Amino acid sequence: MTVINTIRNSARLTLRNIWLRNSLASSNNNSSSLTTNFTRTFSLGLALRQQDVVNITFVRASGEKIKASGKVGDSLLDVVVNSNVDLDGFGACEGTLTCSTCHLIFKTNDYEKLPDKPGDEELDMLDLAYDLTDTSRLGCQINLTKDMDGLEVHVPATINDARAA
Repeated sequence: MTVINTIRNSARLTLRNIWLRNSLASSNNNSSSLTTNFTRTFSLGLALRQQDVVNITFVRASGEKIKASGKVGDSLLDVVVNSNVDLDGFGACEGTLTCSTCHLIFKTNDYEKLPDKPGDEELDMLDLAYDLTDTSRLGCQINLTKDMDGLEVHVPATINDARAA
């Protein structure tokens, strides 16, 4: 919905600018070419925005699947927050690498495809996480790429807020 509202607001501003240019222009009739250029740009912009959406499925320990989506460049923590995914206590430190509440478990194939390997700080926080596996990562450290569309990640049954340790 945010994308649609942003597009609408952008379209209003662009139409207002076209109207101003046309009003200030001399009797030379450039309005149809401006409108045509706007329509082409607007359509292209909408297509690009739709391509930037990445769909993710979070799987609770109970097996319940929660579908959400984010934009390329968002972290998995951003996806949970922006999509209002109900994962109790998830992301308590808001991505500052001071807790392990955004701990997620990846399938081996997906883990190996992640563009970045965990750094020392992330590994230190993961050491404090419950249900740690060889394919565990912190959601705040995983940024979405288009290749991740359809990704399924498992959410451990319990979380450990490392800040309380």
